[in-house]
Amino acid sequence: MKRAFALVAFLAAIGSDGVAGAEPDAQPYPGTIALAVDLTDAARKIFRVTETVPVRAGALALRYPKWVPGEHSPSGPITGVSGLVIRAGNDRLAWRRDRVDMYTIHLDVPAGVDAIELSFQFLSPTEGGEFGQSVSATSKLVDLEWNQVVFYPAGPPANAISIAPSARLPADWGYGTALAVAGGSGGEVRFAPVSLETLVDSPLLAGRHFQRVDLAPGARTPVHLDIAADHPQDLVIRPAQLAAHRNLVTQAEKLFGARHYDHYDFLLTLSDDVGHFGLEHHRSSDDRSRARYFTDDDTYLAGGGLLPHEFVHSWNGKFRRPAGLATPNFDVPMQGDLLWVYEGLTQYYGEVLAARAGIRTAGQYRDDLALTAATMAARAGRAWRPLQDTADEAQILYYAPAAWQSWRRLVDFYPEGSLLWLDVDTTIRELSGGTRSLDDFARAFYGMDDGRYEVKTYTFDDVVAALAAVQPHDWAAFLRTRLESTDPAAPLDGLARGGWRLVYTDTPTALFQANEKVRKLVDLSYSLGLVIDADKAPGKLIDVIWNSPAFVAGLAPGMHLVAVDDETYDAERLRETVKAAAAAHRPIKLLARNLDSFFTFTVEDRDGPRYPRLERVPGTPDRLDDILRARQ
Repeated sequence: MKRAFALVAFLAAIGSDGVAGAEPDAQPYPGTIALAVDLTDAARKIFRVTETVPVRAGALALRYPKWVPGEHSPSGPITGVSGLVIRAGNDRLAWRRDRVDMYTIHLDVPAGVDAIELSFQFLSPTEGGEFGQSVSATSKLVDLEWNQVVFYPAGPPANAISIAPSARLPADWGYGTALAVAGGSGGEVRFAPVSLETLVDSPLLAGRHFQRVDLAPGARTPVHLDIAADHPQDLVIRPAQLAAHRNLVTQAEKLFGARHYDHYDFLLTLSDDVGHFGLEHHRSSDDRSRARYFTDDDTYLAGGGLLPHEFVHSWNGKFRRPAGLATPNFDVPMQGDLLWVYEGLTQYYGEVLAARAGIRTAGQYRDDLALTAATMAARAGRAWRPLQDTADEAQILYYAPAAWQSWRRLVDFYPEGSLLWLDVDTTIRELSGGTRSLDDFARAFYGMDDGRYEVKTYTFDDVVAALAAVQPHDWAAFLRTRLESTDPAAPLDGLARGGWRLVYTDTPTALFQANEKVRKLVDLSYSLGLVIDADKAPGKLIDVIWNSPAFVAGLAPGMHLVAVDDETYDAERLRETVKAAAAAHRPIKLLARNLDSFFTFTVEDRDGPRYPRLERVPGTPDRLDDILRARQ
């Protein structure tokens, strides 16, 4: 066989302008792709991949997933693909990357060839990043996102490409996934063939220290918690925690009134050495928390909203999905304009379900809501960037710098979106005299087709119509006003209608302290206006709140605090000085290093320590209490 392709055919495949691809073809791709991933070298973060693709002779374009569902951005980590070799039998085929779309490669398949083999390594990240671009493996566990290790033929939609996946694991490792097992031996696990769409939606978690916990014993639809940990002691779940997570399943099903999975697996990674985030999938979720989630009260408190949030996504985001995010394959750009529904409503109900299930108490929910409200109250950037724009630009904002966040505004469709849906919920309750609530919308919008999990898309008008069916109101104007507002004041109408108000005291709540401890921060956002690294670079300013006393004094993210009132900086000294300076009505002197220069800043802060919490508004109905009550 020829070892190279004709240049003319190759250039014809690319096209004269170098742009790859066409609209997805509705026809299924002939044959089944075999995808084998060797994870036995995961400790070095090397995943070895062999992929056999049925082909026909002629020009062929292969794509690597670019737009990753749930990440809402062109975040496919293609820079991790290395050592790519393509063969037809014993002959090596030349390939060339598209000149415009870096996620597409072109090759020419010689006559008589009906299959090609790709072999490559995916070099999993070793530091930093978000989602699939963050650390996903240690010496004792690995998270595999299949989009990282697969190329697919251009043309057919992802649900029309069949793939038979397999994984080779280190000896004696357990694993969890939503995929059905078809067999295997000697460390290799073979899974039943699925569509490319389902494969990417079904990550694999494996580890040396692994256990599977039944969260729905005796139920007609199985739900499990699959846990991999770096240390065996971190697998221990206290009875109250187990009961709360089982209640989460019960309360979610009571809320939505239907299940859109035939089984569900929470894939929970417990490690201090991986990225910490959650990524939703239809019949599972990729949940990554710190090592001592179950064994340390502060870690449990700080991370208690993660699993409820990702579970809600099975209904909101996976089953029902904004039309602009329901793309036919992974090279079609996504539009995030409705992320204030996709993520904002999920954030709202994730927090509510955590309280209804008992993962958090009602008081802890209120402390979390106070922090959300205070965060938005400090968002000076609301004066120029409306909430809608944070959703429209989401594909960029996930990877924007965190510095100057209060002015820049990043993915605020999570926290402000949550406040928006509290506003909607309390408005429905008020207008209906307490006879209806957002729960009625949730059941109507997500509760159809029990047991089915085909995607149903929606638009802004669909959301408005569903709200109006629950409670007549001009919901289009209601939502547009809030989405397009550039009022710098925090959107706290829902909080007030719920019977509570945001206040500040000189004592942090337990949740605030837990967040500081777990995230390793010194958070003085609401007094001096500083967020400081308490771990790897003690004293480094992670952020400065726009228009805060620290901002007015001239401090900026990236500087390092060296001294406080002429004494060496440490976190407790700074906290004590903030309190003492306010009591004495005097400024605070801060010495900071900016690269190789030192500067003294005089910070005028008359308020002293300020930590957010909620306070009941006398004489008003406590609608928050009604919202948080577990459903019977």
